[in-house]
Amino acid sequence: MNIIEVDQVTKAFSNHLALDHVSLSVPEGVIFGLLGPNGAGKTTLIRILNQITFPDSGSIYFKGHPLEADDVRQIGYLPEERGLYKKMKAGEQAMYLARLKGMDRSTANQRLRVKFEQYGILDWWNRPVEELSKGMQQKLQFITTILHKPSFIILDEPFSGFDPINSNMLKEEILQLKKEGATIILSTHNMASVEEICDEIALINRAQKILEGNIHDVKNRFKKNIYAIEMASDSCDMEPLLQGRYELIEKQVNPNSVGYSVRITDAKQVNGLLELFMENGSIISFKEVLPTMNEIFIEQVQTFNRQNSHE
Repeated sequence: MNIIEVDQVTKAFSNHLALDHVSLSVPEGVIFGLLGPNGAGKTTLIRILNQITFPDSGSIYFKGHPLEADDVRQIGYLPEERGLYKKMKAGEQAMYLARLKGMDRSTANQRLRVKFEQYGILDWWNRPVEELSKGMQQKLQFITTILHKPSFIILDEPFSGFDPINSNMLKEEILQLKKEGATIILSTHNMASVEEICDEIALINRAQKILEGNIHDVKNRFKKNIYAIEMASDSCDMEPLLQGRYELIEKQVNPNSVGYSVRITDAKQVNGLLELFMENGSIISFKEVLPTMNEIFIEQVQTFNRQNSHE
C-alpha cells in the first residue's frame, strides 16, 4: 500500500513553474529519498504535502483518501528553515510544539525529558533557545517533529548543522522510526546518507520528476558494466592480456596487490573475464562496480538539462 500518492500535481508562483505535472508514490513503511538540485521543486511539494500551500491542479492521496486538514496530525515535519522562538526556554518551546500536535501536557513532558536526555540536551531545558548551538537547536526541532509518534514523517535537510557523530545518531533514529512502522520522506543533498538509509528515491529537476524507483534497481539501471578486480602482487601483469579483449579503465599498483578496473561490453562476458584472471594469478576480490547515487544524480540532472536547454 502507498501512504502517499501524488497525481499530476502542478504548482506555479507568479511566472515561476515550481511543479509540472509531478506524479510519484511513496510506499508505506519505507524511507523515501526526495532528491533534486536547489530550486527543483522539492520544498514546494513538501509544503503541499503539509497543506501549507495547495496545488493549482492534480491530487494528493494519503492512505488511500484525498489529503485533508485532519491528516496533518499524523504528519511530523522538520522544515529546512528552522522555526524556533529564540527567547523561549528550550523545554517550554518543545512543550508548546507538542501541545500544538494534540499531546496532553503530562505525556508530552514525560516523552520530552526522555528525548532530551537521549540527545544530551536535558541540562538545557531551562535555557533560552538562542543560547543553544545550531546542532542543539536542530536536535530540539527533530525531537518535536517525532514526539507525537506520527505515521508519516517529512525531514527536509535533517543533517544540516550536525557533526559526524550526531549525524550517525540521527540516521540510527530514522532507521528505528522505520522499524516502528513510520514512513519517512528524506529530502537531502547528502547522497551518502541516501545510499545508507533510503529504500526508494525520486529525483526532481526543473519542476519535473525525472527518475523514481527502488534505490538498488536504480543503481543497477545505470550501471556501466565495470568490474573491480584485485590480484595478489605476485600474479601476472594483466594489462597486456586484457588488450583487445576488454577495456582497462584503471590499473593501481599497491604494496601487496594490483587493482584493475575493467569494462565489459556485455554481461555474458563476466565468466570469461573471471576465468582470464583466475588463470593468471590469485584473485583477492572480484566485484561489479555500481554507480553511486551522487554519480547518478549528477548524470541525470545534466542529461535532462542538456535535452531541455532550449526552454
